[in-house]
Amino acid sequence: MSMEQDKTGASPPEVAAAGGDPPAPPPAKPAPPDKAEPPRAPRLVVSTSPHVHRDQDVPRIMRSVVWALVPGILVGLWFFGLAALQVYAIAVAGCLLFEWAFRRMLGRPGTLGDWSAVVTGLLLAMNLPAGSPWWLVVVGCLAAIVLGKQIYGGLGYNPFNPALVARVVLLVSFPVQMTTWPAQGGPLTVDATTAATPLGAIREALSVGQTVPQAMAGADFPVWKLLVGMRGGCLGEVSVIALLLGGLFLLRKGHIKWQVPVGFIATVFLFTGAAWLGDPERYANPLYHTFSGGLFLGAFFMATDMVTSPVTRRGMFIFAVGCGLITVIIRLWGGYPEGVSFAILLMNAATPLIDRYTKPQVFGAKRKLYEEAKAA
Repeated sequence: MSMEQDKTGASPPEVAAAGGDPPAPPPAKPAPPDKAEPPRAPRLVVSTSPHVHRDQDVPRIMRSVVWALVPGILVGLWFFGLAALQVYAIAVAGCLLFEWAFRRMLGRPGTLGDWSAVVTGLLLAMNLPAGSPWWLVVVGCLAAIVLGKQIYGGLGYNPFNPALVARVVLLVSFPVQMTTWPAQGGPLTVDATTAATPLGAIREALSVGQTVPQAMAGADFPVWKLLVGMRGGCLGEVSVIALLLGGLFLLRKGHIKWQVPVGFIATVFLFTGAAWLGDPERYANPLYHTFSGGLFLGAFFMATDMVTSPVTRRGMFIFAVGCGLITVIIRLWGGYPEGVSFAILLMNAATPLIDRYTKPQVFGAKRKLYEEAKAA
């Protein structure tokens, strides 16, 4: 029997040979269950380190450093008055001007927006006497920006701290102006008489045959005056408490690591304490050395420079101990009463070597060496 398709195109059902009844329709196939789309695997992004990022950038970090310096700046302005304000203003303006001019002269993009020139200017001012003449500050700005930073390619490429480069250049070139310390007057002080620094007073007393106890009694620098800031020195060397507050702020923000300031200060304390125990007539006690000079300024704000200090924690501690040892050697037996600047610069030069020998081992490298040795 022939079969014809209906209008819909479907074949009519077959008729049984006997009886003529159509066969029962075949059971419908169950509909396949809806397959849920499998979850997509996260996309693998291959990139160079660092792989963990923080919501930080260079301008934000530099502004935090500026805020951390504010307590020390205010104390310097309170004790040295308008003369200190003039030094700060010229230093910041000069660093901004020289950075803009030098990068424009070389055809490089401007970097004034990263605030690094402002930080350099403030740190330079804090390494200068309050009565510094304007031309001395300008020369320092030129040395800090050009010789200390831009000649190497700018921020991130300089091997030495720019403010300390400027301080050493000025100290070697103009020793009289860099070692003339005005006495503290008050907020409205414009000009003042000169006064000795705590470390300088001891050095002068020893040179005329006096002992350290005699020098300390004549200089009248008890520990509480060193903490508060009632002493002569650079603008950033006056108040340990103010600098400590700023340093703790940077530690709390995570911009610096504790290994550098703690290792630096502890090394100076321990080795000057050992010298004092050996000969108290010739060497000052460790508290006097710890709270005098630029130790806290250097330990918290210049030795911790991210560009010129080691990157590993072990390297940071080695760096700090080296800074402390060199500082003690210069203070006790060197030609200058203060050695923080020289110590940090010398250890800046050793930073690449420290990083090389303290870098963490590559994952799996020890196993590979073991298998090579076993196969041999």
